[in-house]
Amino acid sequence: MAYLPPDLHTPEETRHWMRAIVFARQRVIVAESGGAVAGFLALDGSLISNLYLSPAQQSRGIGSALLAEAKGLRPGGLELWVFEPNTGAIRFYTRHGFATAERCDGRDNEEKIPDRRMVWRPRPADGFSPGARPRGP
Repeated sequence: MAYLPPDLHTPEETRHWMRAIVFARQRVIVAESGGAVAGFLALDGSLISNLYLSPAQQSRGIGSALLAEAKGLRPGGLELWVFEPNTGAIRFYTRHGFATAERCDGRDNEEKIPDRRMVWRPRPADGFSPGARPRGP
């Protein structure tokens, strides 16, 4: 992601954060392809804190499968933050039913890049909410 500051964190800081925070405190779903890690999704409650795919594994349905698994684990809804320059990710999440709930100018994130919060809420399959009264003619 060329828009990210290259020296924001050292590799050691990133490894520590992944070990001590992501893997230790969040639910991590790993996707494999050909016996190798293809990508992962991390959930912190209903927040998707990370969804990463190896560039060679993108556009093969792996991200969609990870997202479907997360929706199954959190059927009440999900949310995430995505950087505005990541237009491919925004299109991906929109295709999967996420909608923009909030936009920020980047002042509040350490990267200082504008971002948006996107949310997914399930919709009743039959078009009306449980407990709703059907309308008559």
